[in-house]
Amino acid sequence: MALRSPVRGWPVWQLPRWLAACVTAVIAAYAAAVAGALASTPVRPGDLRLCAVFIGCGAASVELTHRAGEREGLARDVYAIWDLPAAVLLPPLYALVIPLPRALLTEWRIRRTLLHRRAYSTAAPCLANAAASLVFRSTLPALCGGGGSGGHAPTWITLAAGCGLISMAIQACLILPPFKATAAPGTQLRSLVLGQEAVCNQVTELCLAVLTTFAAAHSALALVVALPLVIVLQRSLRHASLAAAARTDAKTGLLNAGTWQREAALEVTRARAQTPLAVAIADIDHFKAVNDTCGHLAGDAVLAMVSAAMRDLLRDYDLCGRFGGEEFALLLPRTTAAEALEITERIRKGISQLAIPRDGIAAIRVTISIGVAVPSQARRTLDDLLAAADHALYQAKRSGRDRVVMYADTRVAQAADR
Repeated sequence: MALRSPVRGWPVWQLPRWLAACVTAVIAAYAAAVAGALASTPVRPGDLRLCAVFIGCGAASVELTHRAGEREGLARDVYAIWDLPAAVLLPPLYALVIPLPRALLTEWRIRRTLLHRRAYSTAAPCLANAAASLVFRSTLPALCGGGGSGGHAPTWITLAAGCGLISMAIQACLILPPFKATAAPGTQLRSLVLGQEAVCNQVTELCLAVLTTFAAAHSALALVVALPLVIVLQRSLRHASLAAAARTDAKTGLLNAGTWQREAALEVTRARAQTPLAVAIADIDHFKAVNDTCGHLAGDAVLAMVSAAMRDLLRDYDLCGRFGGEEFALLLPRTTAAEALEITERIRKGISQLAIPRDGIAAIRVTISIGVAVPSQARRTLDDLLAAADHALYQAKRSGRDRVVMYADTRVAQAADR
């Protein structure tokens, strides 16, 4: 009993039951795969030398980029550029063990995290790389007659790229469900995985990994030559991540106030006199009461859920930002007054139907008040529009909350007029 008590206290058991089972199963499968590969893989000096080069390149990549840090959540890196060559050029055992020293160095030099998270985030890619290695080694004889990369270069490169895609697909299947289950409310998983920037990074990583694999098949020295390219790509990826983080509000994922004002001011300036647009300010009703009665963590969950609902209910080209506290600012390009009322009313209704869950307690429900303004002869600047929208917001608050109010001097076109 004394031996079981510390095990029961491990943080992994605090996860939902299905997630804890998934984490332990993947880690156990990884351990079993390593044990099986160790028993069945003969040791060759050439393989050990190439393995040492891969480990050295991975360690150098971590050490030369460790000052950039590792963000919480779905961390992006390009260290997997070393994993595809290992999977293709060496037996599956090496695809399973080469990432281990890199993971330990990352834990020590970059960021400490829970043991089960680091173990899972290491085991899942290792299993994916081992699967890619098995596919490559079983398919190569049929496609290239067992030959190397020289005589069948197009087929060899295509097969290596296909194995890279297989590894990426398996990693996505293993990593994304647990990440989605533990991510903060409102996290946009689709944009993280299928967004333009994410897809571009994945394609670039795969292309460089294939080129490195092909070059290393002819000389291990190619790995050393590829090292500066990997470092530059990793630094640019971290820089892009930090730049994106500087534009957004950490609690909601929306644009922060400064970024929203800059981008909204540009939209207002670009809009011609005859081009319609609208500005709105939204405020969560009685939000202080949520913080006072349910706690600030519950308040943060409300902010995240409301922000996610706004993103879903707005159009792709609308600008939405957190303006401060529980207040949000919207800029609706190419939108008439009547259309602005329709959009903001849809947002108001959608948020009124939200139920923010709490463990063992009744869900939190909130409403939102919105003030809307459109340009006129008297107001064409962003500051003028914000002042008018703010005035309309206070009208909505004074007249009972949970409603949309258009600035008083605006004539709303009827559907027949449009």
